[in-house]
Parts: sequence; C-alpha cells; structure tokens
Amino acid sequence: MNISNCMKRNVVSIPDTYTIREAAEVFVKKHIGLLPVLDKDSRVVGVVSLRNLLSLELPDFVNFVADLDFVHDFGAVETTRPTAEVLDGPVTTLMGPAISVPEDTGLLRTYALLLQHNLHDMPVVEADGKLAGIASRVDIGIAILSNWGKEMQA
Repeated sequence: MNISNCMKRNVVSIPDTYTIREAAEVFVKKHIGLLPVLDKDSRVVGVVSLRNLLSLELPDFVNFVADLDFVHDFGAVETTRPTAEVLDGPVTTLMGPAISVPEDTGLLRTYALLLQHNLHDMPVVEADGKLAGIASRVDIGIAILSNWGKEMQA
C-alpha cells in the first residue's frame, strides 16, 4: 500500500508570501499542527509547525537546560509575546525544510522517515513537487493496523 491510499487530501497550506502572524492565524482557525508552505507554482518549499511558532515564545534558556523538571513555573515569562516586528516578518524565516515523500512511497518507508526526522506529519507530493496531501503517523498506523484484521481472517 502506498501513502497516497491513506493521506489526507484536503490540506491547509499557505503561500511563501505569508507573514508569521498570518501563519499563526491559520493554525488557530484550522486547529492544525503543520502547514506546508507553497511557492507560486504550488510546490512545497518548506513547512511551519506549531513547534516553530511556539519556539518564538519559549525563553532562551530552554535550549540549554537538559532537564526542565526542576522548573515548575516560567513566571513572568509566561506573559511575554513575540514583537510585532517578528510577527510581521516573512514566514520563510521560520519555516523548516520541505521534508516530503512522493505519493507512491510505501507506508513503512514514510513512517520510518517521520520517526527519523522526529515529525508527526509529512507533506506528500506529486512527481512535479506539487502538494498532493499530508500524512500523519496516525494515518499510517491505522492503515497498517487495518490490514492486520484482513490477514487474520483469510
């Protein structure tokens, strides 16, 4: 079975001309965790994750501390927000690489790539690089598990 058999086809995406603020608004409105960023030809040029956006809010020391268990409250830092200058900057400065798979990729290979890159969702692209869909760990896992019942009954 290929990834095209279980991916979501109605994908929310944004153009590479969006600002960080506009991307954040899409996350809030659509309640999603990953946004493919497309160029003018609908090709995936990157992705913005909820993690990328929330990193703008986290204090710098989080990246340097190996164990945060001793920090019970971030105190005054909880009320900070990115500046208007940051939020009005181009989303391309925040997006991550366009790690994607062609739509004829197998389920296990796609799942392995998700694990390898510590991703929960991955864009699926057509042969020309245009966005075809998005696949999550859950989509793949359910597709694999659904075949277990069929093989047991045979």
